[in-house]
Formats: sequence, C-alpha cells, structure tokens
Amino acid sequence: MTDMSIHEECGVFGVISEKPTDVAHLCYYGLYALQHRGQESCGIVVNDDGLFVSHKDIGVVGEVFSKDALMSLPSGTMAVAHTRYGTTGATNRNNCQPIEVNHQKGKMAIAHNGNLSNAAELRSALELSGAIFHTSSDTETIAYIVTKERLTAPSIEDAVSRAMNVLDGAYSLVLMSPQKLICARDPYGFRPLCYGKTADGVYVVASESCAIKAVGAEFIRDVEPGEILIFNQKEVISRREHCGTKKRKLCIFEYIYFARPDSVIDGRSVHAARVSAGAVLARENPADADIVIGVPDSGLDAALGYSRASGIPYGIGLIKNKYIGRTFIAPGNRLDQVRIKLSAVEEVVKNKRIVLIDDSIVRGTTSGRIVSLLRDAGAKEIHMRVSAPPFLHPCFYGTDIDSRENLIACHHSVSEIAKIIGADSLGFLPTEKLGELAGNRDYCSACFDGCYPTKIPTDTRKNRFEQRLSERAK
Repeated sequence: MTDMSIHEECGVFGVISEKPTDVAHLCYYGLYALQHRGQESCGIVVNDDGLFVSHKDIGVVGEVFSKDALMSLPSGTMAVAHTRYGTTGATNRNNCQPIEVNHQKGKMAIAHNGNLSNAAELRSALELSGAIFHTSSDTETIAYIVTKERLTAPSIEDAVSRAMNVLDGAYSLVLMSPQKLICARDPYGFRPLCYGKTADGVYVVASESCAIKAVGAEFIRDVEPGEILIFNQKEVISRREHCGTKKRKLCIFEYIYFARPDSVIDGRSVHAARVSAGAVLARENPADADIVIGVPDSGLDAALGYSRASGIPYGIGLIKNKYIGRTFIAPGNRLDQVRIKLSAVEEVVKNKRIVLIDDSIVRGTTSGRIVSLLRDAGAKEIHMRVSAPPFLHPCFYGTDIDSRENLIACHHSVSEIAKIIGADSLGFLPTEKLGELAGNRDYCSACFDGCYPTKIPTDTRKNRFEQRLSERAK
C-alpha cells in the first residue's frame, strides 16, 4: 500500500471446545495470523463455565498479550477475540473489542468486522429510546440491538436473526453467550468469515482461512452471506433465513490488499487473484522495460503476474524492513518514513527500465517517495502500474476512504498523476476488469465506480462526538 490513509479491516476469531482447554492461546495465535487486518488494539474474552474473563488494550498482539497477560486468562470452553483497525470511532481503550454486555437474559461478548451503513440512524433511534453508549464504535450499536431483541426472543440465535432484519451494511460477527458460540455474515457478504476444526474437535471461526491454518485446524468452509452458524460443544447448526436476500457483494479490496495472500476467500485464492491482476495490467498497460518489481507486500504477487504475462523478468528491487510494522510513527518528518520502511536494491535497479507494481494510489505522496527512492538508486525509467482502479468514491463498508478531497484521482488525470509522482508512465487496472480478480464472482467496487449496494448514509462522519468537540473548540 503506497499511502498511509487507507487502512486494513478488523479481524475476528472464535473458539469452542467440548472440554475446558487453553482457548486463550488459540485466540492469541489466531490474532497473530490476523494482525495484518488491524494494529490499533486487540482483545480476548474467555468463557470459563459462564464466567467471562477478558484482556483488551491498545497495541498490537505481541504488545497487548505478554506472557503474564495470557497466563491471567483461565482455561475455558469458549473464547472470542478481535484485532482492530477502527474505521468508525476513535482509537482509545473504550473502543477495544470484543464488547462485553451484561443483560437481563445473561451475558454476551461480541466481535465485529465491517461497517454498518445505517449505524448513525440506528444509534440515534437507540439514544432517543434511552440507550447510553460507552464507545463510538458501531459494534456497540449491534450489541444493543441484539440485546434488545434477546429480551423477547426465545434464543440468542433468534435475537441475532431479528437484529439482521434492521442492520444494513457490512458485518461479520462472532458472538458468545454462556452456552453458545455464534457467527453471522451480512447478506451481502462484504467481509470474509470462515470456520474449521482441529484434530481434537475444537471448532474455530476466523475472518480468514490463514488464521484457521495457523492454529492447526482444518478449513471446513466459508460462512455464506446471510448465514448464521450456532456452535455448541457437539454440533454446528446453520440458519439460512437471510441467505439469498441480497446479491453477493464481497469487497474487491479484500483480494487487492486486505487479505493475506495465503488465504482463500469464497473459494478464490487471494494470491491467484493478485497474480491475475498483474496479468491484466500487463495486457492493458504494457511497458518496454528491463525488470518488474513490486512494492512489498501486496504488490509482489501482482508483479509476479505482470512478469509472467509480459515476459519481462521479475526481480526484488525493494526490500521492506521486517522489524517495522504498519503502525510505525516517525519521530520527525514524514519524509523519513519511506526510507526507513523500504530500501532499494541498487544492484537490481541501477540503469534499468523498471515496471513498478503497487496495489493502489490514494494521495500520491508516498508513491512519489518510492519513485524518488528508485531514482536515487539509479533507475533509468520507472513505469508505475497499479493493481486497482483509481479511488474516486468514499466507502461506507469498512475501508477507510471517506473524503474525495484527499483522493488524487478525483482531481488529476492519469498523466497528471504520473507527473506528480515522478513516474515516466502510469497505468491503473481498468474497473471493468475487476471481475477477473474475483474469479467472475459478484463483488463490491463502490470505492472505484460509485455503485453502492446499500442506501448511502446521510451522516458519514466517523465519530460525531469528536466532531462536536472540535466544533465547540472553534
């Protein structure tokens, strides 16, 4: 990713075992595998015979879950876990998930990936009915609605099903009651969700299949859009009353950037999707060059595809500092960040005509710095190719794109962008070719083409409480 204003989704994980076991450590390994989906905060809630014990904090998994922190969590039969990048709500401890709720019918812990397109409308109605919110996350809105429905519903899964009648937008949920683990995916299937089983009979639910493998479980299948799965210690029950009520709309950016390349989403390999994107780029935007290189990490697969389709040799021209995560903050000028995170391999790029592949351009500033980095290493020509179309529209389903004013493609032509970033030429993936990434499956590409599957929200502020405070300060 060449710009720091677009961020990952969240990652959810759940475990249920027939016998008490160290479910916290399984969640820990699962969250590590999903760390790429969010680095702001993380948390685990363990169900120890109906007693919920949790640990949540701001930071990445390795920082939040020290050895002592993990040891403080008891063995149990169930657990839910979450790693967060907040597209709605501020980064603070209150917004850490999973969210825990105590209500008249019992307890609940819930973890959520996605964004509700009608969150502001639902929250306003709840507040007018007397609800008091403790976070600025729309996950709490989901928790309120499920809890409200549970007061009259015969079971927690019935409450979830009723809640899905009013929730709109993107939500992949993992929810835990004292007796059951439940997962649900919105009827559009915007965000991925899947489950598997270990050799000793432990069921695991995760945002991506890479996390299923990470804990030694065998992948069973994806959760269908609109499907609710109820896990108890002995079986898995599927409820499908919401399946088929909407057209499938998996976020195409899962294939382009969000997901790990070793994951398989809705039957489509993420690695294969990115290689396919590179091949499309080679056909649609050819270049006369000596070598193809990718920007680590998500540009590498597409670079391989471009190389194979064009016949231009593939090389490693940029090295990423593996000890610096995506949350790195430079103490001084932002200009230092690219050179700290990336370095050019001079022997590979010097005096070469380069095809540079990356997954997107947002503002263009970081792209320009990478081009400059290669120029300084002696690159003769730089032909940048992007394995996504230009960003032209905000996203209301979890991708952190909420302002057209900061999107360079909204204000400049392709040739103008090339000049701004210092590239000799520039080419984007055509919007009409996105289907080749998804393996001809249905997908959402609203951030590129403006075709929104749901009603566009009237209140698009990320955190209206913070906005009120800033307005008072003026």
